[in-house]
Amino acid sequence: MIDADMRLIVEAAKLTFVATVRPDGSPSLSPKASARVYDDEHIAFMNIASPGTIENLTADPRIEMNAVDIFRRRGYRFTGTAAIHDHESPVYQWLHRWLLDLNGPGYPAHEAVLVHVDRVQPIMSPAYAFGGADETALVAEWSKKYQVGQSEMEKM
Repeated sequence: MIDADMRLIVEAAKLTFVATVRPDGSPSLSPKASARVYDDEHIAFMNIASPGTIENLTADPRIEMNAVDIFRRRGYRFTGTAAIHDHESPVYQWLHRWLLDLNGPGYPAHEAVLVHVDRVQPIMSPAYAFGGADETALVAEWSKKYQVGQSEMEKM
């Protein structure tokens, strides 16, 4: 179900947005910088500082994850069911090693969340459908926009 292109998008996204349901039925959206494809049917992320997400998933394991490559202007919506894994789990240990390699020792990691992906839908910028854009042109355009934004921020 999760193919090579989807894996690339999840890695390129850097932030994946996770939607859960609060106990009162209202939606909750939380960014995750630790989302990784675990295997062909699962995406995992670490609870670094997300007690609300864990609380919501404990009560209702339904979840949706959106990963969008900001330069390609496309991504995927992953819908599924989450399971929480503690320190002893192979999922936790796999993701924790990656997290420590990325951020160094002592980085917080409370639980891993493993999402069984039941449904995948593409997310596409309207520029593809209505603007006649191709991916190469969009990558060049948005790379330039983000570089300009970065230099403007450095001036502040």
